[in-house]
Amino acid sequence: MTTANRLSIAVLGAGAWGTAVAIAAAKHPAHHHVSLWVRDAQQAEQMRLQRRNPRYLDEVDFPDNLCIEEGNFSHLVMSADLVVLGTPVSALSDMLQTIAMLSPQAPVVWLCKGIEQTNGLLPHEVQLKAAPHLLCGVLSGPSFALEVARSQPTALVAASHDARVQALLIAAFHGNNMRVYGNTDLVGVEVGGAVKNVLAIATGICDGLDLGLNARAALITRGLAEMTRLGCALGGRPETFMGLSGVGDLVLTATGGLSRNRKVGLLLAQGQSLPEILATLGHVAEGVYCAHNVVQRAGQLGVEMPISAAVVQLLEGKTNAQELVQQLLERDPAIESLPSPPVH
Repeated sequence: MTTANRLSIAVLGAGAWGTAVAIAAAKHPAHHHVSLWVRDAQQAEQMRLQRRNPRYLDEVDFPDNLCIEEGNFSHLVMSADLVVLGTPVSALSDMLQTIAMLSPQAPVVWLCKGIEQTNGLLPHEVQLKAAPHLLCGVLSGPSFALEVARSQPTALVAASHDARVQALLIAAFHGNNMRVYGNTDLVGVEVGGAVKNVLAIATGICDGLDLGLNARAALITRGLAEMTRLGCALGGRPETFMGLSGVGDLVLTATGGLSRNRKVGLLLAQGQSLPEILATLGHVAEGVYCAHNVVQRAGQLGVEMPISAAVVQLLEGKTNAQELVQQLLERDPAIESLPSPPVH
């Protein structure tokens, strides 16, 4: 660290969320030195010239202390106090393995939400397999990239088993219009981040079919129950799902106009095919890619997730939006329940 408060932060990956996080860190009152690494050299040059990211966040200018980098990122990793991975889940394993070979002293945290398609692993499970000796964590919570880049009020969760990583994330991002809360429940935070995307597709379908606000409220609430059941079965804590990375992120993604996953549901309800939707969307909608693995892991654990399972059937072309709704409405009555909180 150059001073007691100023950090050197390397953000690897210049998608919408990586760019937004880099902008937020650069705008921090401590005036962190922030490097944003861009995989594509042409995109990097364009970003340097325009001082914004025209591909993903064309509305927001870069702060002066945000540097655009490209090429080999070894020097960025080795000189950073904190390394932030802005890559999708699909690229996480390769990035972690590459970074691990450098033996960095700085913690490495990721921003991605979802489940790896190949092995069905949550991000922290990917890290344990790919780079078990790295000091790691995740920054998550209810957040649209554009609003974060615009410095609109946001609250996030810094999750890690190591208190030092939590403290560093809080020092990097907590300030001005962003609040960051520490959490040790990596499993719960990551399950919330993955499952909410699937449930946002379901809510988009509900709204696209104009089923009403009562139906939307019921769907989100019962979806939260599904999320909590799976998270607890995987070792997460029930209270995590009542917080920012659980119900907070679910409500935002299921109802917000900037949600890509909700948009997928809306367009499916209009009768568009999934390939058509993905071709026009322009950004990754993680719910499409992790839905199958969410339901598969739930099945392995004996956890019932009827809403998520119905979304998978629709995405795989085994049903349509109207049949999906009818299928859920025809389920047998049951007692409402959530996993009980632990007794202290």
